[in-house]
Amino acid sequence: MSIVYVRSAEYNYQTLRPVVFELLNSSGGDQICKDSRVVIKPNLLAPASPEKAIVTHPLIVKAVAEYVLEKGAKPCISDSPALGSFEKILKESGIKKALEGFDIEYAPFKESKVIDVGEPFKKIEVAADAVNADILINLPKLKTHAHMLLTLGIKNLFGCIVGMKKPEWHLRTGVDREMFAKLLVKIYQAVKPDITILDGILSMEGQGPGKAGTPREVGVLMASRNALSLDMTVCKMLGIAPDRVLTNKIAIEEGMAGADPDIDGELPEIKAFRLPEITPVVFGPKRIHGLLRRHLVQRPECNDKICKLCGECWKYCPAQAIEHDNKKIRFDYDKCIRCYCCIEVCPHGALKSKETVTGKIARNVLKLK
Repeated sequence: MSIVYVRSAEYNYQTLRPVVFELLNSSGGDQICKDSRVVIKPNLLAPASPEKAIVTHPLIVKAVAEYVLEKGAKPCISDSPALGSFEKILKESGIKKALEGFDIEYAPFKESKVIDVGEPFKKIEVAADAVNADILINLPKLKTHAHMLLTLGIKNLFGCIVGMKKPEWHLRTGVDREMFAKLLVKIYQAVKPDITILDGILSMEGQGPGKAGTPREVGVLMASRNALSLDMTVCKMLGIAPDRVLTNKIAIEEGMAGADPDIDGELPEIKAFRLPEITPVVFGPKRIHGLLRRHLVQRPECNDKICKLCGECWKYCPAQAIEHDNKKIRFDYDKCIRCYCCIEVCPHGALKSKETVTGKIARNVLKLK
């Protein structure tokens, strides 16, 4: 049976440090040996200050790094961000400043290693540094996600896909959310993080995981050797069925869940946590799917008053479904695969997912949830 450790916490280093140290001691820190290479993988989605709740908080990264150093090991902070340079994110997130004076390596994932994960994907390319690390510590942020509902321990490991390979995988899995969730589970099985610690002190609700989301105080840290058990425990805390998070659903169907995790600590009951509305990308008879995708189903939309025409959305879009002129952007909803990468990478929070009125009526008539 997997154990998930739950502790209340706040961003005060004097009180946070001993909590993080306890969580590491309880969830596998004894595996860290002198001179071992320990890769610390936070959520570094995009350049953002800690109060935006977009990235893993710098004080949590600091506490984990300090623990590794006290073990005589060699910590390396790594990720492959969706938006912005690795160095810029380290600076704007406050991680570089928080770790001043520490002997720590910073290395974005660059090289990939091919791993055979079986059907349906067979071989995938995963960050070599993550796979080859003696110890991998996974530090996700509790956030909503317009495509996957929540981005937790398993979803955080999508950052182990290097650079522009990420939008390529979005394009390959297309409009099938369950197929994308299956890919995430395969990445989790390939990378096999040794410890997962979730930063849920300041979480994000609403239209996450980028700047369109809303920060919300939850005041909790969770840790486990098993990221799936941790993700399922988060669902319990939020009062939602575990299989509403598709990575959980796929893992449960594949027999990975086992018995319900044992919870060590007091799990808070978080009420009215605002989740993004997730509706079917296609529904009804197959012959009308094209019509539905163009006019009826949930889709990304832009607030032209906020948009700065910076170009991040159309440069990152895996389906090349975003056009623009010198006044506004436009979506080709026939091409759009509803991966919502554009919402993730928008640095201004101008993009949100929205269901059309006609789509809502059609879905209700067809009695789809």
